[in-house]
Amino acid sequence: MQNLEAKKLKLHIVMVEPEIPQNTGNIARTCAITGAKLHLVHPLGFDISEKSVRRAGLDYWDKLEIEEHESLEKFLEKYPPENNNMFFATTKGKQVYSDVDYSQMEEVFILFGKETKGLPEWLLEKYLNTKTIRIPMLPTLRSLNLSNSVCVISYEVLRQKNFENMQNISQYFDNKIKKEVWEKWKKNI
Repeated sequence: MQNLEAKKLKLHIVMVEPEIPQNTGNIARTCAITGAKLHLVHPLGFDISEKSVRRAGLDYWDKLEIEEHESLEKFLEKYPPENNNMFFATTKGKQVYSDVDYSQMEEVFILFGKETKGLPEWLLEKYLNTKTIRIPMLPTLRSLNLSNSVCVISYEVLRQKNFENMQNISQYFDNKIKKEVWEKWKKNI
């Protein structure tokens, strides 16, 4: 009998030549809190040890799975787009990010380009009609902030997988109430 359950997802967020350390720090935090693997493709516009990158990611760096790549070409050699569920996030995309069915995919790679130029045009042209995705926005403005774009698309992928392995509902007040009841009970003994 075939297992009809959806496969567990491994999400890969790939930053190609990011330039702004605070964006990368925020993206690292998003990756850590969602369980996504962060790929940094060199050259970077900053030193990864810069205080501003780490400050933006706060205390999540030790919980982050990260892989660095010497260049975009080296990344694509290791993870060929034809052999992977790989999507290129771009304002020039030919399909809306939420129209892709990620629900049956075991691994998903989402590539984002540098803040000032996006992904290289040669790459977009090669995969324009099959692997480019776009966040809808007003036609009069350029784009969302990069770290916001990563968050929007990441959470759509996770939503389609029913947020597996994530805490959907907080237990904070349940635990707080239990503790308060316990404390009152102890005082009355």
